[in-house]
Amino acid sequence: MSQELINEFNSYRTRTNELILSKKNLVLGRLFNLDTNTYQDGALSIKTKEMLGLVASMVLRCDDCIKYHLGKCHECGISTEEMYEIFAVANIVGGTIVIPHTRRAAEYWEALCQS
Repeated sequence: MSQELINEFNSYRTRTNELILSKKNLVLGRLFNLDTNTYQDGALSIKTKEMLGLVASMVLRCDDCIKYHLGKCHECGISTEEMYEIFAVANIVGGTIVIPHTRRAAEYWEALCQS
């Protein structure tokens, strides 16, 4: 079940991103490119940028973005202990309205750790 959750999200994201980009809209293409380039190594490491992206996504309450950044954080080798500190920061910054997103994030994190 956990791998299915991950595969379903990644498949949906890939399919819909390809659809959007296939329309060759200049602004959307540039936005996607800017997003990709933002998360490259620079003065801040990729790991740091992914943690920042995750906190921002949780505060903004975007479940798709949360799953995406959870996957990237997992790829960066972030530990479960670090992840729960990230969750804590997001909840302090965003308030209790972030708790439902933290529940879903915790579930997805567990799936990633089991995959």
